[in-house]
Amino acid sequence: MLSSSRRSVLVLALLLGAGALAAESVDEMRRTIVELRDRALEDDLAYELLRSLTTEVGHRLAGSPGDRAAVAWARRQLEALGFDEVRTEPVTVPHWVRGKAEGKILEPYPHDMVLLALGGSVGTPEGGLTAEVVRLPSLEALQEAPEQSLRGKIVFVDRRTERTSTGRGYGEAGGVRRSGPAVAGAKGALAILIRSIGTGNSRFAHTGSTRYNEEVPKIPAAALANPDADLLAAQFESGGSVRFHLDLGSHYRPNAQSANVIAEIRGREKPDEIVLLGAHLDSWDVGTGAHDDGAGCAIVMSAARLIAGLPRAPRRTVRVVLFANEEFGLSGAFAYAEAHADELARHQLAIESDLGGDRVWAFATAVNPAAAAEAAGIAALLEPLGIEWLEGPARGGADLTPLRTARVPRADLSQNASRYFDYHHTIDDTFDKIDPDALAQNVAAYAAVAYWAAETPTTLTPAPEPPAPSGGR
Repeated sequence: MLSSSRRSVLVLALLLGAGALAAESVDEMRRTIVELRDRALEDDLAYELLRSLTTEVGHRLAGSPGDRAAVAWARRQLEALGFDEVRTEPVTVPHWVRGKAEGKILEPYPHDMVLLALGGSVGTPEGGLTAEVVRLPSLEALQEAPEQSLRGKIVFVDRRTERTSTGRGYGEAGGVRRSGPAVAGAKGALAILIRSIGTGNSRFAHTGSTRYNEEVPKIPAAALANPDADLLAAQFESGGSVRFHLDLGSHYRPNAQSANVIAEIRGREKPDEIVLLGAHLDSWDVGTGAHDDGAGCAIVMSAARLIAGLPRAPRRTVRVVLFANEEFGLSGAFAYAEAHADELARHQLAIESDLGGDRVWAFATAVNPAAAAEAAGIAALLEPLGIEWLEGPARGGADLTPLRTARVPRADLSQNASRYFDYHHTIDDTFDKIDPDALAQNVAAYAAVAYWAAETPTTLTPAPEPPAPSGGR
């Protein structure tokens, strides 16, 4: 790993070797990055914006009154912050309603259970349904289970989520929630229960979306609070059958209109080239979406506002995009990619904040090797924030998925996710869980990287595609 001083020398050599900046301009850019970084650490705008969002709007499920209120809130706040342009772009979103969610073990030992319907779940028949429960340890076990063993049963997938700083455990466990209901429905199950995809052991459930296969029956799907999943698992130790009653009132209403909310700082020399700072404005209908993704919204709004407050605008346009409906299928992300298809090739860099408000620990990019070497030099300026440079390619957040397909250059500023999945998608994702100092550190990192991408004379072309595999599939 290069030392801070050697990385600084490397970035200077790259910039000067390109002949694009005089030495004093390089020094000025670096001084400005340091100024933004340090100013952000003393600024509480993100914290106050997040307090405002969670207090005045609260939860913001796609299609709901809270969703509409959030769009109005975002536009109002961005206009007050004095960006060069603020606008909304329409997005059609699904409108799912949770309704009641009740469950109880009937046999062998009766207990009322704490659960939540998975996002997009169908409801049960009026009055609920009752059936014997089959316990399986994983999605793989569900996929391999003989159809006759599940027909007419309630499936319980008892897959735990590992706590990791990177969020890897969530990624590994999440397939149960996304695909389990469709798999169980195809095998004739009446309903599915999963252990919450979360790392905490508090007695509340974690929701999150599921995906049905239109060619197989859609069955009711719910997540149990982790202590209740423990209780259900313990009932199987009796050796007898376990019977469960489930009653879900979830259903869809007609699609609704929402919007991506966009604000810009117009570039002084290359206004048609864009540095995108993204987060998603929607949240689940439990809690107030403080970590997911109110924190991200506050971070990118505040980082861009710091750049807007500089005496001179950066070379390129900095664009804040608060995406609609990330939770229910990336509606805003795909609408943005479609509406801006003609300018995606002019996106210099895209960064998204969608892993809560805890401290950033790593910086990585998905750009060409020369630009990545330049980014490694800029990473030296992030080291005082406790941020490491990672040479591996950045992936980008969920809302950058269509941009990743279009090969837009990306960066990751990865937060520590050790406690994020304790609160994620729960009633406990509330403002009191936010650390103001950690939130300010995020703003410092996002402001520094966004300004670098917007000011550098280097064009940050995407990383080369990996070579195609040889031979057949």
